[in-house]
Amino acid sequence: MRALPRKESVSEGVDFVSVMRRRFIWLVLLVAGLLLSSFVAILVGSIGPIGPGEPEYMPFDEAFGIIFGSDANYSESHINIIWQVRVPRVLLAAAVGAALACAGTAMQAVFRNPMADPYIVGVSSGASVGAVLAGIVGISTTALFGALMTPALAFTTALVTVFAVYSLGTVGGKVYVNTLLLSGVAVAAFLGSMVSLMIYFAGQQFHRIIFWLLGSFSGASWTGFYVVALAAAVGILIVFIFSRDLNALLLGEETAHNLGVDPESLKTIMLVVAAVITAAAVAFTGVIGFVGLIVPHMVRLVVGADHRILVPAATLTGAIFLIIADTAARAVIAPTELPVGIITALCGGPFFLYLLRRNRLSGEAT
Repeated sequence: MRALPRKESVSEGVDFVSVMRRRFIWLVLLVAGLLLSSFVAILVGSIGPIGPGEPEYMPFDEAFGIIFGSDANYSESHINIIWQVRVPRVLLAAAVGAALACAGTAMQAVFRNPMADPYIVGVSSGASVGAVLAGIVGISTTALFGALMTPALAFTTALVTVFAVYSLGTVGGKVYVNTLLLSGVAVAAFLGSMVSLMIYFAGQQFHRIIFWLLGSFSGASWTGFYVVALAAAVGILIVFIFSRDLNALLLGEETAHNLGVDPESLKTIMLVVAAVITAAAVAFTGVIGFVGLIVPHMVRLVVGADHRILVPAATLTGAIFLIIADTAARAVIAPTELPVGIITALCGGPFFLYLLRRNRLSGEAT
């Protein structure tokens, strides 16, 4: 009679160890995938070693030597291509992908909906207004801090938009998720019409504005990477710290409260963190859609809904996904490039339709 509980406890211990081992293996594989995808992406470009090699070719041994700091006398232009163009671009893509995926994970937990994404509270629409306004007014070409004016204005307008949506969705200090969602849709529609109006009057700057709205890493720099990486690192750490609370929130606000979690404070913190890291990412790269939607849900299908593993796994997967997407954007029609937002939309659109179909079938079965 007493042996049965002992067998159950042993079985539970074995299952726990097995789960932890499987999670550790997944994280190790994702870290290895991130390093491998980053290294390959650095080698891809119009000037070899992986690419058309036009107008000149960079051999593999030279590329490896430049990356690993060899003392050989390499071409100064090739060194600049690697360290001033490709490396910051790949690192920025990783930081943006990680930020969007982590923000999407947090938003899906707050809304308890797998179809929520970081832009659901109007971040992208607000940032678009600021970026388009900067391009039309011409402040991005000023001599003093000109390169940072567009990201700064886009970041500011994004946060102002989120604050407005948050105010509309909050009554008496309580965040109403449904009201917040509807407010985000309404504000995004209004700002989208403003962007369209400004594009109509943009004249010769039409092409450049559209390229920004579709998302691109063509203007990647070390400064942009440092800013986005800092915001992403702090935001990801905060989301991970609250991973247990997010698990409780998935059970419902009343249950979470009974477990010692303050749902209102948690929702506010997650909304602020997701908004800040998303705004920082969008400000430097433009609107890159679907990363925060498809990556968290895809990872959740593999590792489960426990945010203690879901947050780091989704963060690493988002970085890998966006590095691969940007590499494809550079390689598809090399030596020119596509906006990376087109690549992510081509991947995310069908997946979003799959989510809609899956949720509908689940609802009908219920």
